[in-house]
Amino acid sequence: MELNNIKRVYLVGIGGIGMSGLARYFHHLGCVVCGYDKTHTPLTDDLHNEGICVVFEDRQDWIPMSFQNNDEGTLIIYTPAIPKDSEILNYFRRKGFDLYKRSQVLGIISKSMYTIAVAGTHGKTTTSCMIAHILKDSGNNCSAFLGGISSNYQTNVLYGDNNIMVVEADEYDRSFLTLHPDIAIITSMDADHLDIYGDHSQLEESFKLFASQLKQGGTLIYHKGLPLGDGLIYAMNEQAQAMATNVRIEEGNFYFDFNDSKTSIPNIKMGIAGLHNIENAVAAIEAALHVEVSADAIHEALGSFKGVKRRFEYIVKNDNHIYIDDYAHHPEELRAAITSVKRLYPTKKLTVIFQPHLFTRTRDFADGFAEVLDMADELLMLDIYPARELPIEGVDSEMILGKMHLANKRKCGKQESIEIVQNEKPELLLTVGAGDIDTLVLPLKQVLDNV
Repeated sequence: MELNNIKRVYLVGIGGIGMSGLARYFHHLGCVVCGYDKTHTPLTDDLHNEGICVVFEDRQDWIPMSFQNNDEGTLIIYTPAIPKDSEILNYFRRKGFDLYKRSQVLGIISKSMYTIAVAGTHGKTTTSCMIAHILKDSGNNCSAFLGGISSNYQTNVLYGDNNIMVVEADEYDRSFLTLHPDIAIITSMDADHLDIYGDHSQLEESFKLFASQLKQGGTLIYHKGLPLGDGLIYAMNEQAQAMATNVRIEEGNFYFDFNDSKTSIPNIKMGIAGLHNIENAVAAIEAALHVEVSADAIHEALGSFKGVKRRFEYIVKNDNHIYIDDYAHHPEELRAAITSVKRLYPTKKLTVIFQPHLFTRTRDFADGFAEVLDMADELLMLDIYPARELPIEGVDSEMILGKMHLANKRKCGKQESIEIVQNEKPELLLTVGAGDIDTLVLPLKQVLDNV
């Protein structure tokens, strides 16, 4: 596929965070962009308002005529989350179109770019957004494909006028193996996506393959403790080649000092909260230093970094109520979010609303979820969000509740959770999950804002 020949792009599953970034990218290039998704969301509304056609009926007669000719000017991109019996997807198959996954297209786009790719079972979205912000804020610039909506730029794709690209490298279905980066960052390799990988060793092997795909002379940066061999190792409050030390909280803000073998940056004030985000910042700093961003510019950029939507995002913050929303959907992500909240507000009672994501993930990590959620003072447990999966017999959210020791826990629906918050008015609230729990954010904000 030659990018210069592309005139029309159709995306099957356009509403996903990664797919919508590609839609915006090709629209920015002047291509005609259309797509299908099954549900209206604020993101699909944004695409429509930007001039991108989005339909919500999986019917081939809704495909525009200009996309029905199989020629070199038409690119069809699909997400593996689309059902195999999709009418639109199978129309393009029958007509003999070459179908590309998002990851394949990113591989083609990034091939001629100086690419900084961030991978990891958690931390990759914030770290990639952080690197992109440091480059933009410092005047060095970059293009970026991000796995979340940057709060600084209100988008998941950035356009630069130079040859640097930052990309979030997704391990799901081994997608990141289409990339050949100049700088590869690996933040974590916890067991996840076992429905794809089978076991943790297979996931680790996939990350090792990703690390091996560095361009000649490239740099691997990875978190201490990962079994990856040669590379630059980073850590927080531990000895490593790049370190965060003197980590502290002052007046609700996180501070730390950065050191590697060549550079020291003292007294960095983080624009966002969370101990896990200090670790992410160390990796981002090291990547920025490798493309010759100055220490002073990095210091300033981290202070103005506003984070990513749904990544430890403050929704309400006043004298009476604190409400934080986070995308955490793996036990270790939950541990990072809950630990940071309790570190920031040690005297407040913490109420957590959690929506498990996927039946397989719930089955595989029920013990881990139970252990971490026991750290809360009160838990409201929602039903499992199935996403691409069919139910598994015996697997439900009660599976986690039954393993917990916390006394103050209960199962409820989404509307019921809003009513409970309205009645109980918790002083410290955390919503966590990767499904449609985000539809609760605005109603809960309205409840707590009006108390």
